[in-house]
Amino acid sequence: MNTVVLNLEPILHLTDEQFYQLCMANRDLNLELNATGEVIIMPPVGGESGNQEADLITDLNNWNRQTKLGKVFSSSTTFILPNGAKRSPDAAWVKLERWEALTSEQRKKFPPLIPDFVIELRSESDRLKSLQEKMQEYIDNGLRLGWLINPQDNQVQIYRLGQELEVISLPAILSGEDILPGFELNL
Repeated sequence: MNTVVLNLEPILHLTDEQFYQLCMANRDLNLELNATGEVIIMPPVGGESGNQEADLITDLNNWNRQTKLGKVFSSSTTFILPNGAKRSPDAAWVKLERWEALTSEQRKKFPPLIPDFVIELRSESDRLKSLQEKMQEYIDNGLRLGWLINPQDNQVQIYRLGQELEVISLPAILSGEDILPGFELNL
């Protein structure tokens, strides 16, 4: 199954609340909305990708439980980015102070903020170019650190705010740097 892009913008512009209601009315679909108003219907992932994603979230969450520095989110969480896009990274982390600055209502719905850290794991159905564009959108909106893990090409692309893209070969040990102090992911 491939990603489907539905352009509603010529007909209507969805507000944050309307997009939230659309997602709630279609809970079986994984929906995103890009900054140009296109609704992106993401296909489900297979067992191997789902297991790899779960491992990434588990490792991130185990580190976070020890440090208590922030909040970890799964791919089911949609964030409202500053440019208006509504995006769901495979794994995300937000610094605790930034999370606590949101209202209770903002926390219950789609949080209006860019995570500090995201992981995107390329599955068999993902187009690399689309994921690279998504990662660049995160950076353009203030993401501090992001990893695009690409098992098909045995690579990881590391995105850092204000820096050039770094590409490293797998296997590798990735560092959370100063964003996630002490966090390492062995791939």
